[in-house]
Amino acid sequence: MPKRYKIEFFEEEELVYYYPNNISIEPNAVVFGTKKAEIIGKKQPNGRNTLSISTGLAKQLTIPTFLTSITIFQSDSSLIFGPLVGIFTSGFTNFPVKPIGGRSNLFSKLLSLHSSVGVVPFLFGEQHINWENQSIEGHFYHNGKWIQLTVPFPNVIYDRLPNRRSEKLKTTQKVKERLEKDFFIPWYNPGFFNKLDVYERLFNDRKALLYLPETSPFTSFHQVERMLSKYGQVYIKPINGSLGLGVHQVIYDRKTNHYYCRYHDTVNHLLKFTSLESLINHVFANKNLDRMLVQQGIQLIRDHRRPVDFRVHANKDENGSWKISAIAAKIAGSGSPTTHVKTGGEVKTLTEIFPKEEDQKKYKTKLEHAAMDLAVAIEKHLDGIIGEIGFDFGIDNNGNVWLFEANSKPGRSIFSHPGLKDSDVLTRKLTLSYAIFLTKKHIHEDLFI
Repeated sequence: MPKRYKIEFFEEEELVYYYPNNISIEPNAVVFGTKKAEIIGKKQPNGRNTLSISTGLAKQLTIPTFLTSITIFQSDSSLIFGPLVGIFTSGFTNFPVKPIGGRSNLFSKLLSLHSSVGVVPFLFGEQHINWENQSIEGHFYHNGKWIQLTVPFPNVIYDRLPNRRSEKLKTTQKVKERLEKDFFIPWYNPGFFNKLDVYERLFNDRKALLYLPETSPFTSFHQVERMLSKYGQVYIKPINGSLGLGVHQVIYDRKTNHYYCRYHDTVNHLLKFTSLESLINHVFANKNLDRMLVQQGIQLIRDHRRPVDFRVHANKDENGSWKISAIAAKIAGSGSPTTHVKTGGEVKTLTEIFPKEEDQKKYKTKLEHAAMDLAVAIEKHLDGIIGEIGFDFGIDNNGNVWLFEANSKPGRSIFSHPGLKDSDVLTRKLTLSYAIFLTKKHIHEDLFI
């Protein structure tokens, strides 16, 4: 089993290392990322369970000397130090203080957890790769500052591309294909989920089906009319949308025979129509309905008359097991079709939404069970290595849980709430911890170098 150890460096040009006393093998080689040095190690004197490395060896293996802890893996007669985790993204700037622009703070928080997890994470883009030397000019975060260091190709890669546009670039796809296929590097959380694809793949899963509202691509007025007659309300939204952009709530009032449409562009809108056809022609005149889906509307539970839905984060841990890492309630802004903060939404904890402890426990359990069932189903039915999912759930007036969306790269706006600070840290830790599991699995497949 891999284990996290304290690491220390001592001034010595000679290639020397002292391995922890409780390691059972007698290593004759050490590995960092894709770099290997065939050197016989010495067991720590006085029974110390610390890894000590000479600065000469650290320089040869390009191990950052600011590290204070690291995970050690054993393979035959080799010790693998790491895991070296490359976080792949785009949007780099020429400003050293903020190398990734407005997202620099987000990534600095993630990278600053390296010592508590026992991994070596760095940030990079396709322009930082030296294919000839099999090295990367990676961005590290240390002592409140960004620094660039040359490191070998990593053990695993965590995909944090910011949007679908960057994901579809030919250069991006070529980098991913080459690192995966030519260098056998596991790449986790690739791609953004397609809402319709997720629904169709989960439809035949017995457990997942329990949480799925009726969803289908937009085909005709008749289709929307039928669903409105059945459910009273529907959502029309982009198949590949995110952040609540382009979401329209359509409501049919049986008493007055009127149709209402609620949506947000720069402000929240609520429009009234005498027919569905006039609504569609007016609201969707300049929109491509072929890229939209229609989803059953749910009568959601409310907080002070405002609809509530829930964000639940699920992460894989260092053992490759799913864990529920965060739960938050999101309350819709006045007149908004979604609960996003940018449209006036508000984040609350379960305690704030459910004052009674029995209600807190009941709904927490329901949301956790739904997230676990769906995480397992998504991992089973979708492609790629999935390490984290952000679920958007609704709970109806009968207490049933419904899946609205599953996000492969969930946003972090809920963590602005002071009551979710522990969950904020936990989700980031688990994101990095999963790299330990993938590295261990990779080593056992004999593909680590």
